[in-house]
Amino acid sequence: MPVHTYTNWNTRPSDKEEQIEPFRKYFFICEGANTETFYFRRLIDLRKQLGIHPLIDIRLWEKTDKDRDISYAKKLVEFAEIQKQNIDNGFDLDRDKMIIVFDGDIFEEKVQGYDELIASIEKTDTAAVTNPGFELFLILHIDGSYERYIKGHEAEYLRVDEKGKYSHAYNVLLKLTGMNAKTNSRIGELADNVLTAIKQEKLINQDIHRLKGNVSSNVGKIIEEIINEKPDI
Repeated sequence: MPVHTYTNWNTRPSDKEEQIEPFRKYFFICEGANTETFYFRRLIDLRKQLGIHPLIDIRLWEKTDKDRDISYAKKLVEFAEIQKQNIDNGFDLDRDKMIIVFDGDIFEEKVQGYDELIASIEKTDTAAVTNPGFELFLILHIDGSYERYIKGHEAEYLRVDEKGKYSHAYNVLLKLTGMNAKTNSRIGELADNVLTAIKQEKLINQDIHRLKGNVSSNVGKIIEEIINEKPDI
């Protein structure tokens, strides 16, 4: 069964008008079933306001039914590869790019093989990783949040709580927005401030090859590259 694809590509008032194929499609596939989906759906709706080239399409592959339970990064990579080979999903192996979004906190203590995983992804795709989790990237959308809530507090983000969870970023985001990022779809509206996030992300580690022990994110870096891409056709 194909995944559900969310895109607002080439929306036109009439089906009679000529449809233009995009030069490149960026497919985001995410570990989280809710938070990341809320965010990327909103980001896709903002593509024109962000000045993304008209021939660049952004799409979100949303997992459906049993696939929504796929979470660990290795399983996500396997799932993405299957979907790329499914012709019904419209993935052009020569031009399109797959961006696999997942949390890095699992690799801090519990799972080995991170370097091998990144190497395997980067053979054909792009890894978008946040450490500890995606909430960190969302915090960066709030102006001044790096100076006030991240700088000097890095150890708190990478410390597990009494339940064994990396909850600090979630708690900071809840404090700043008043929203549960896992259940409130309005958290996606933070994408309106993605340019702020791109700027602030440069103040933390963006090199996912040096993830362990570092508060990190390269999601903004990837989005900035998409914004700046100008197809030479």
